[in-house]
Amino acid sequence: MLCGHGSRNRLAVEEFARLASGLRRRLPDLPVEHGYLEFATPILREGLERLRQQGVRRVLAVPGMLFAAGHAKNDIPSVLNTYAAESGLRIDYGRELGVDPKMMQAAGARLRECLDRAPEVPLADTLLVVVGRGSSDPDANSNVSKVTRMLVEGFGFGWGETVYSGVTFPLVEPGLRHAVRLGFRRVVVFPYFLFSGVLVSRIYQHTDRVAADHPDVEFLKAAYLSDHPLVIDTFLERLEEVISGDTTMNCSLCKYRAQVLGFEREVGAPQHSHHHHVEGLGEPCQLCERECTGACQPNGVPLPAPGHRHDGGDHHDHLHLHTHTAYPHADHPLGPRTLRGPAPP
Repeated sequence: MLCGHGSRNRLAVEEFARLASGLRRRLPDLPVEHGYLEFATPILREGLERLRQQGVRRVLAVPGMLFAAGHAKNDIPSVLNTYAAESGLRIDYGRELGVDPKMMQAAGARLRECLDRAPEVPLADTLLVVVGRGSSDPDANSNVSKVTRMLVEGFGFGWGETVYSGVTFPLVEPGLRHAVRLGFRRVVVFPYFLFSGVLVSRIYQHTDRVAADHPDVEFLKAAYLSDHPLVIDTFLERLEEVISGDTTMNCSLCKYRAQVLGFEREVGAPQHSHHHHVEGLGEPCQLCERECTGACQPNGVPLPAPGHRHDGGDHHDHLHLHTHTAYPHADHPLGPRTLRGPAPP
């Protein structure tokens, strides 16, 4: 069972389904289904029900996510545990893709494709900017930084920076505007994402905006990971770990288990899903229609609607009508609040 987040973007949903098809081809003797937390169908329960109707008694579930943040640690396990308790089905849960040699090779392949299109500038004169999804979990965010460093040293780039598409800081545009001050002749922007969608499109749009202000710097936009064969290989590894009982998540820096600096109040937070009310929905936000611009919050103060919040992240970070623990650095000058107005110079 491949467990995804879901998206309003049709291409992103199609790409996730294509990944599930790739797994199905690699596992011809096993039934393979997929499902989403929200905004797309089938939802997780529907995928699980399809497996149960095929006579499956044990499910190997893996999160279709790069890193373990709230969705992989809380939301998906909550849905799986609830369904298991109701159905009597045994569900064993695997870990996220994580920082893995195969994932680094897949990322390297995407960067080589990008660099081959413009080989004139030496790597030592090139700045790599890796864009992560962004989360309120500092452990997940730090893994993106590790990916950046692995790629910088692997290729020999002149420098590397890590930015994020939402929730945390630095966000893409203010991060790029700071990075360009380093004076490199070329900047490669690499969305470390599995699938397309609004966020990837916005990353490229912010890149174009900064590039327009710096015509003396060459900006290259690398492709995201998609269903690269090595990505599918990594998912197969995660399934093998579940079977062997060797699913070893990194809990030493998990904000729900340890006193992580700045996130002490989240230790021991209950595990529950925030997505039950948007399972399968593909409609725009009830408050903001399509993308939240802050209009639903006069003067930046959240409306009193139960559970609604605005942390300034991109796309669905602030479109849910539910609560998350407040991100402690929401007012950072390079972070979420900057989306409400022009990017800092």
